[in-house]
Amino acid sequence: MIGISKLYCGTVEPSDLIRYGRKAKDLPSHLLQFSEDKKPVIAWNITRSCNLTCVHCYASATNKKAPDELTSEEAKQLVKSLTEYGVPVILFSGGEPLLRPDLFQLVDLAVKGGARAVLSTNGLLITKDVAKKLKDIGLSYVGISLDGLEDHHDKMRGKPGSFKNAIQAIRISQEAGLKVGLRLTLTRSNQNDINALFDLMVEHSIPRVCFYHLVDTGLNPELSKESLSLQETRSAVNLIADRTRNLFETGFTPEVLTVDNQADGPFLYLKLKAEGRQKEADNALALLKLNGGSSSGHGIGCISWNGDVHPDQFWRTVKLGSIRERPFSEIWTDPHNALLMALKNKKDHIKGRCKACRFLDVCGGGLRARASYATGDNWAPDPACYLTNEEIGISGTSPLAAEI
Repeated sequence: MIGISKLYCGTVEPSDLIRYGRKAKDLPSHLLQFSEDKKPVIAWNITRSCNLTCVHCYASATNKKAPDELTSEEAKQLVKSLTEYGVPVILFSGGEPLLRPDLFQLVDLAVKGGARAVLSTNGLLITKDVAKKLKDIGLSYVGISLDGLEDHHDKMRGKPGSFKNAIQAIRISQEAGLKVGLRLTLTRSNQNDINALFDLMVEHSIPRVCFYHLVDTGLNPELSKESLSLQETRSAVNLIADRTRNLFETGFTPEVLTVDNQADGPFLYLKLKAEGRQKEADNALALLKLNGGSSSGHGIGCISWNGDVHPDQFWRTVKLGSIRERPFSEIWTDPHNALLMALKNKKDHIKGRCKACRFLDVCGGGLRARASYATGDNWAPDPACYLTNEEIGISGTSPLAAEI
């Protein structure tokens, strides 16, 4: 996760970490990614059930409950074990998490156990009563998916009217006092909607947006058609940075993040340098080094609806264990799991272009799931890196140059 507003607009500086210290218990939520005693943020797909059929769904959600879904008692025990282990954030996702009847109980348990509870939803089931319940039990944040303007969103989500429903959910959540943000997966269909989505944020006073880079598993031909080229990706990130800074100059200061392409960090550093903002560039680089890059199997973990544990929410072909057999804490720290231990020290295993990159300690080698799906090699270079060889300090022709 790359904080565009933090790095490019300077809302966080290395001195902030000195002031708070780098212990997770002492850090405010916006600085948790820089903690030195980092426990993983948990993305928990609490159900596979969904009321939409999104083209880009990584969880293969359906309109039916999975037969092996955790029972309510198993789910409650899982929340208890996660909070006792000290995870800072539990992201309740799906499918559509609001389809699970015990969601409110699980959120309540997470909050009472000391974790921040956040919700990722398509918004269709958010009513005034639902929003009030979520606010009353202490939900920290609700992220509502919005994949472009109306035509593109409804096409990606497979249901006419879902865009209007999402906008209504934003309004209802805000009226209930919930912090609301947008979640957007960048695709060829919506890349031209980026400016309009920033305008929508201003119109509705939305304080946060996460732009997710699409992760193509190679299993869905329609999804593959939506993948941006390297040049398109670079242009999209450049536009996101510019629009963020423009908003800050007007006095509107949203939190803007990109997710699942660690090349965005070095890109912002190089962009700041090219603009003659050396001090800001140095601060950004220092923060990126403290963050350490890709956090699959380290700073983030995924738990599926059936209790299977994965390095992140996209790498579902890799099962680290099951919470039905062992507590999450034992699975996550198992010294006998070679892949897991390697993920916690990726720089010793990364190959090729990523290994030679001068930003390896900043990026961490990109998203391993993407490299694995594309090449069959867990440690191959991330094919979504859009930085040129010159930019990363190596010789030869870069993938981006081959596109142009």
